Amino acid sequence: MKKILIVEDESLVSAHLKLILTEAGYKVCGIADTVTDAMQLVKEQQPDLVLIDILLKGGSNGIDLAKQLTRQGVSFVYLSANFEGSLLEQAKQTLPFGFIVKPFREFDLLTTLDVAFFRHQHLIESRYKQEQELGAKLKQIPGNWSLDRRQLLKVASALQQYVPFDYLNVIMRDPAAADGHAAGFLRIGFDEYQYIGAEGFRNITGVDLKELDDLVDNNYPKPALFTGADFEDLLEQHGQGKLLANIYNLAGALFFPLQDAHSPLLRLEFYSRKNNTYLPHHITLLSRVQTILGNVTGGLVTEGIFTPEAPTEQPHHRGVPPAPASFEGIVGHSPMMLSVIDQVNIVGPLDTSVLILGESGTGKERVARSIHAISDRKQKTLVVVNCASLPASLVESELFGYEKGAFTGAAERRIGKFEMASGGTLFLDEIGELSLDMQVKLLRVLQEQEIERIGGRQPVKIDVRVIAATNRNLEKEMEEGRFRLDLYYRLYVFPIIIPPLRERIDDILPLTELFVQRFARKYKKAVIGVATPALEKMLAYHWPGNVRELEHFIERSVLLAKGPLISDVELAGLSTKGEPVEVPAPEKIKTIDENERDHIIAVLQKCNGRIRGVNGAAAILGLPPTTLHSKMKRLGIRYHQQD
Repeated sequence: MKKILIVEDESLVSAHLKLILTEAGYKVCGIADTVTDAMQLVKEQQPDLVLIDILLKGGSNGIDLAKQLTRQGVSFVYLSANFEGSLLEQAKQTLPFGFIVKPFREFDLLTTLDVAFFRHQHLIESRYKQEQELGAKLKQIPGNWSLDRRQLLKVASALQQYVPFDYLNVIMRDPAAADGHAAGFLRIGFDEYQYIGAEGFRNITGVDLKELDDLVDNNYPKPALFTGADFEDLLEQHGQGKLLANIYNLAGALFFPLQDAHSPLLRLEFYSRKNNTYLPHHITLLSRVQTILGNVTGGLVTEGIFTPEAPTEQPHHRGVPPAPASFEGIVGHSPMMLSVIDQVNIVGPLDTSVLILGESGTGKERVARSIHAISDRKQKTLVVVNCASLPASLVESELFGYEKGAFTGAAERRIGKFEMASGGTLFLDEIGELSLDMQVKLLRVLQEQEIERIGGRQPVKIDVRVIAATNRNLEKEMEEGRFRLDLYYRLYVFPIIIPPLRERIDDILPLTELFVQRFARKYKKAVIGVATPALEKMLAYHWPGNVRELEHFIERSVLLAKGPLISDVELAGLSTKGEPVEVPAPEKIKTIDENERDHIIAVLQKCNGRIRGVNGAAAILGLPPTTLHSKMKRLGIRYHQQD
């Protein structure tokens, strides 16, 4: 029997929740109305899941509690009447397993809990699989030769997929000295790293070797995560980390010391350009493979690392390495696109649902095809369905099929897309276009792994992996009632966010080279590239149509080119000189919260600050006074009744 802790400061709501959960077969192991009480009950009862109301008594709220639960690895679901604007954004950062909006129906509550437990179980299984895979990869690294940069590179490459980093700093014992030295690996491409030893670090920073030794801090004996203010505090104490953060724009870190006295490695320092990369489970994972790490490096001497005659630091590969065959069509060496490729690499073999988010033209279908190509289903079919192109009246029959005679014109049985994809993968592009009725049916299919043909008399079992994609803001769609919370979190098991092209300017050049080669070959044109002035214009352009717009632009330019280089470039938003055209700034559009705040303040002014009563603000707004008080508190409105 699963144990659930309720954290809710309204006694009627908590009593109602307890009744529903008990009748559904759950054990309610406690009810708390403050963060302090909740954490005490978590310690005593060790619940399987915590239901959290965001607005609680005391100085801390439900989001503060959620942050503590995340650090402890306890799953939780939010329960609140307010999931709007900045509040939703703050709640998202704590990685909840679901949301329930008040007032709620019993069905919505139980469905959300089913999805939450599914996601939690999947998380446990995927992390166990990651542990097994990482351990196997580390064991394949020979441990019977001198530990040098090549050995460290193999370790760094094996760790990347499971503990992602933009810079890995390796603190090592120097066999000829009592203190430690550092060697680093800067990620510059997919499975491509630049080794930065002491001499390379001196060249980059201007710090001499003696001063560099003083910057290596050995005061971190325990594994630790550093984000936000903790990361800023770390940089004030860790001189080398501060230099690295300033040079490579780093925003978060994970330090993992190695306890094996026989290993030449003292500590692994993982740095990321994102401030939310590292979580407690990364420390757990490294702890579980620590013995294998020690076996790879333990008892070895550090040759070729500290010696002055070590070769000058060079990248692991020269030039741009070819992308793996499974990632055909995904081009990019910017940190954001490397992160996307990493996520594809992780989720591909896991056989779980994936939600791909990104603007039109960013390459969502390419990512879906790559996920399928590295999955265990790659020998089966990938079926692509564009939900936006299907008339609403035909969506159900297209997805689920129909029996002969099910409706006028159904002259024979037709197999739907789900059955066509059975054993393989179904890619539902633009899933945000589905109606609420179809969303309910899709959720049932995802949970039960069975469909019902229109006119059918019994369900049909299927085995389908679903990858969904949309260019819509699904959180806004949920706020406005156009997308279901339960479906969102059932799909949100593993989200992949593809950045727009304007945010990864570094990828414009390799994409351009790819498209020039493709279309020159297709149209048999002797075009080899883009002239520098034209390329500068392209780099100054904002590319609202993303990669698709760039592809079409290069195709057109290749066709019109009169020589070996594309030199004439005409892009909307640029002047004939290639400079951005100045456009008057549009009037700022207020958020929903800002509009609501202004409206409440206007009504309060009209009522002279009076909230209750016949002519009070609550009556005019059609809200209970308690609800109006909650809204005022959330929106930061302080208004006193005037005489």
